Amino acid sequence: MSQAQTSNEANRVIIFDTTLRDGEQSPGCSMNLEEKLRIAHLLDEMGVDVIEAGFPIASKGDWEAVNEISKILKNSIVCGLSRATKKDIEASASALEPAARKRIHTFISTSPLHMQYKLQMSPEAVLEKVAESVTFARGFTNDVEWSAEDGSRTEDDFLCQCVETAIKCGATTINIPDTVGYSVPEEYAAQITMLMNRVPNIDKARLSVHCHNDLGLAVANSLAGVQAGARQIECTINGIGERAGNAALEEIIMAIRTRNDKAPFHNNIDTTMLTKASKILSTTIGFKVQPNKAIVGANAFAHESGIHQDGMLKHAQTYEIMTPESVGLTESNLVLGKHSGRHALSDKVKDLGYDIGDNAFQDFFKRFKDLADKKKEIFDEDIIALIDDEVGRDHEKIKFKSLQIISGTTGPQTADICLEIDGVEECKKIEGNGSVDAIFKAIRAIVPHEGATLQLYQVSAVTGGTDAQAEVTVRLEEDGKTVTGQGADADTLISSARAYVHALNKLMIKREKTAPTD
Repeated sequence: MSQAQTSNEANRVIIFDTTLRDGEQSPGCSMNLEEKLRIAHLLDEMGVDVIEAGFPIASKGDWEAVNEISKILKNSIVCGLSRATKKDIEASASALEPAARKRIHTFISTSPLHMQYKLQMSPEAVLEKVAESVTFARGFTNDVEWSAEDGSRTEDDFLCQCVETAIKCGATTINIPDTVGYSVPEEYAAQITMLMNRVPNIDKARLSVHCHNDLGLAVANSLAGVQAGARQIECTINGIGERAGNAALEEIIMAIRTRNDKAPFHNNIDTTMLTKASKILSTTIGFKVQPNKAIVGANAFAHESGIHQDGMLKHAQTYEIMTPESVGLTESNLVLGKHSGRHALSDKVKDLGYDIGDNAFQDFFKRFKDLADKKKEIFDEDIIALIDDEVGRDHEKIKFKSLQIISGTTGPQTADICLEIDGVEECKKIEGNGSVDAIFKAIRAIVPHEGATLQLYQVSAVTGGTDAQAEVTVRLEEDGKTVTGQGADADTLISSARAYVHALNKLMIKREKTAPTD
C-alpha cells in the first residue's frame, strides 16, 4: 500500500447510524416494521457504513426489525445492540443471522455513578462482565463493538482497563459514549487522546464517538473526538434520540465536507440524499424539523435580510458556505398538473427517489388528480406529501373513505365520517366541540379505543399559499405504547381524519404484537 493510500485509509471515518435504535427510543419516534425497512434501505443507499437496526432482546418487534433489515441491506453492516448478558447477545446473534455483514454491539456502564446506583456492581465485577460479554459475542461474529456507557464520566484508569480488556477479548470497535451529553469538546478530545496514549493494544481496534446533545454540543464533541483519533462517529438523521437527541448525521457530514481544511477526513455518504433522508424520517415519525435547523431546515438556504439578498445576488458565497444542491435541495418548479398522465407522474415519483407499488399507485394517482383540480401549482413537496400519506396503506385494517362536516359559529359542529374496516364500510354522525373533536369522536364511535389518549395534534402547510396542502400529525398513547400517524390533503379536516386513522392502524398492530399468547 502506497503512502497516499495509507494516509487516505487513516483519515476515513466510519459513519454508524443509530436512527433505528437510539433514535427510535425517543418518545413518539417509534416506527413499525415497514417504516424501519424503508429507513434502512435509504441509509444503505446513502452510503452509511453501519446501521444499528435495533435492540433485539427489547421486544419481538425489535428482533423482527433487525432480522428483516439483515435480509435487505446491500452494502451496510447491520448491527444489533445487546447488554452484557448472554441472553441479550444470543438474541442479537439470532436476529442478525441472515446478514451478509453483521456486528454485535454490547455495552455496560463504567462510571462510578452508574456502577453504584444503576448496576449496583463493583468495578471488578464490571470488568469481568466486559471480558465475558465480548468473548461470548466474538463467538458469533468477528465484528464486535464494545461501549462504555457513561464513558465520558468514567475514571481514566478504570476506563483504560476496560478498553484494554475488551480489545484483548476480541472487540474491534471501542465506543466511548457521552451518554448524558455532559462533556465539552476540549475535555472529550482529551479523553480520546488519553486512551490513544495509554491503552497498549489500542492499535488493534477503532475508537468510536457517540455524543448526546443535552448541552447542544453533540456534533462539536463528535468532531473533537475524531480530531483526537477516533475513526467512527455514531449519529442519527435529524439528530433524533433520547432527551435532546444525538449528534445529527447531516451536520457532521457537511461540517467535514465544508471544512475539510480543518477536518481532513472522508466518508462514503452521498450528501445529495441528506435533505431527502431528513424529510422522509420527519414524515415517518411525525417530528417536524425546526425551520432554522442546520443543513436541512426550511430556512437553511433562505435569505430575507436586504443586505443578505444583495450579497447573494452578487455572489452566492457571500452568505452560503455550501450549495443547496450539495445536500439534495433543488428549487421546486411546476412540472405536473391536472392534465398530466400516469407515465409522467410515475417518472416524477422515481425522480424524487420513491418507489410505489401498483396497487398504491392507483389510489395515489387519483388523489394527485383531485389535488391538481384544487391547486394552481403542484410542487415536488406536494407530491412527496401525497406519497408519504399513501405508501404502506395497502394492507391497513381501517381505511378512510369519506367525510362531511357541518361547522360554523352557531354550532353544533358535526362530523359524518365513513370508514372501511376489513372490507366493511361503517359510518357515524357525531357532534363535537369543534370540527376536529367531532371527527375524532366519530372515529372512536366506529372503532372503540377508550384506553388511547391523544398526545399530539399538529398541522403544517406543505408549501406556501392559501391552497397549500395541510399535513397533519397525530400521536396516540395507550398503555405506554406510542404511535404517530400522518395525513395530507388540501383540506385540513380530511388530513386530520387521515392522520388519526393512520395512527389508529399502527395502534392496532402494536396491540396484536403485544397480546398474550396461549
